[in-house]
Amino acid sequence: MYVIIADSGSTKTDWILLKGEQIITQVKTIGFNPYFQTKDQINLEILNHLKPQIHDYLHQVSEIHYYGTGCSTLENCKLVEECLTLTLDVQKVNVSHDLLAAARALCKREWGIASILGTGSNSCLYNGKEILENVPSTGYLWSDYGGGSQIGKLFIRDYFEEKLPKDLSSAFEKEGFNRDVILNNVYKKSVPGKYLASVSQFMSQHREHPFVNKVLVECFDSFFVQQISKYTDSKKYKVHTLGSIGFYYKDLIAKVAHKHGYEIGNVIKSPIEGLIQYHTQV
Repeated sequence: MYVIIADSGSTKTDWILLKGEQIITQVKTIGFNPYFQTKDQINLEILNHLKPQIHDYLHQVSEIHYYGTGCSTLENCKLVEECLTLTLDVQKVNVSHDLLAAARALCKREWGIASILGTGSNSCLYNGKEILENVPSTGYLWSDYGGGSQIGKLFIRDYFEEKLPKDLSSAFEKEGFNRDVILNNVYKKSVPGKYLASVSQFMSQHREHPFVNKVLVECFDSFFVQQISKYTDSKKYKVHTLGSIGFYYKDLIAKVAHKHGYEIGNVIKSPIEGLIQYHTQV
């Protein structure tokens, strides 16, 4: 029999079809978030871009393990479960939050603090089986400490307030960013957190610039102060990170972690490999 493992973030969803430990095929679709997308929108994407790729195997799929952004309430989990059951006709569907995916991929069956540092951010204290504590992430408007959306938001704040050095401001505008474009994308288009996080790509190209480094350190400082430090006996555990921000800025994050008295553990860009190991190894 076959099993499907899915990891869905704000940007994309990775689908892996497994037979035992063997990867049969991998498919990418857009990311899903039941807070922002309707059942019809999710169904349509699955029907058009996932089902045709795995159609020949579906009658042998026994189970789906789906981990997704926004699957933090029973209602949202139920919505995604119904979409997968309806469109793929698989009766055993397990839907969990992407934070549990991070914990399982990073820590397997060991204790640790698992964190997501991608478009957004989140973290938890995990005991090798389940999440014991979670300092809630309240999204791009209020927190996402250390995530791409916070990094982009703080950089844009400084741009609007004319705090950027002239060379950096000019380079930013040459990439197509200006007040009208930014405000239109944040206030008039969908998924503003994703747009804010896209600014971090520009910052990555200029990461050696002292001003960019200052903004990055401010964001990573806030991640350890507002998130990690609030876990019980937090300094007993390694802090593991998953996601593009955690991966590409791992050296700087390790320096900031050391300043706050923490040690960085596993750092991975995507949870899929870790989830495969988790679900196929006893």
